[in-house]
Amino acid sequence: MSAGHLPHPGDGLSAPQAVAGIGGADRESVPGFGSGGPRDGEPAPAWSGLSGRCAALDWAAIAAELDDFGCATVPGLLSAEECQRLAAAYAKSELFRSRVVMERHGFGKGEYQYFAHPLPSPIARLRGALYPPLAAIANRWYEAMGLEPRFPPGHAEFIARCHAAGQSRPTPLLLRYRAGDYNCLHQDLYGEHVFPLQAAVLLSAPGEDYTGGEFVLTEQRPRMQSRAEVVPLGRGDMVVFPVFHRPVNGARGVYRVNMRHGVSRLRSGSRHTLGIIFHDAS
Repeated sequence: MSAGHLPHPGDGLSAPQAVAGIGGADRESVPGFGSGGPRDGEPAPAWSGLSGRCAALDWAAIAAELDDFGCATVPGLLSAEECQRLAAAYAKSELFRSRVVMERHGFGKGEYQYFAHPLPSPIARLRGALYPPLAAIANRWYEAMGLEPRFPPGHAEFIARCHAAGQSRPTPLLLRYRAGDYNCLHQDLYGEHVFPLQAAVLLSAPGEDYTGGEFVLTEQRPRMQSRAEVVPLGRGDMVVFPVFHRPVNGARGVYRVNMRHGVSRLRSGSRHTLGIIFHDAS
């Protein structure tokens, strides 16, 4: 995910101007996202099946993994074709509102771009379809930790809450790493309203497109040493993980642990990742 929280990369660094509002034309017609028919002799990916794929996931197992380990993996959520099209979209500046070069800000090495409104349809569908089951987990976690607020069942309601508080810039992003690049441990906080879970989908093939570049989580536990989790992923796999903290059952009840995530040094090749953050930015 994007580097540098706390604090986060400067939204509004040199970049294409953001498109106002959250409505507007569907971006499925943009090359690289087309679902209206073949382009250049290639079949378009079945983006229309994304919502159904998300609904069909074993959400009880995902919740259990998140409770036990602080992350959950979903193999093969996106096809190789879909991953290739998303990775290729990195070169299409009209899709993005901002580009961040991590080394300039001490966030690591590599770069990423935030999508502009209106979000490309596959990105908007993933965000909308993943949110409801994750909101149920988030509400259970917040209740266990004695935290407010509670999260509404639909993503549109939550985004309206963000926008009312001045958080109106979209946060889904594409990240690109090349040999020697890495992402420092961080948290993706963008304002007052923070949804406590997020997701990333690996778009490149480990061992073929790149080596190194492992996704890493750390868990800072009260009065204990920190725990690290290295998450193996294949192309098209999704990992779900906390934005900043999660509940853990202890001998004296539930306590909070502080989470950070990053990417280890890429040894060779090129690695692209899709990041889905559910709150918008100030």
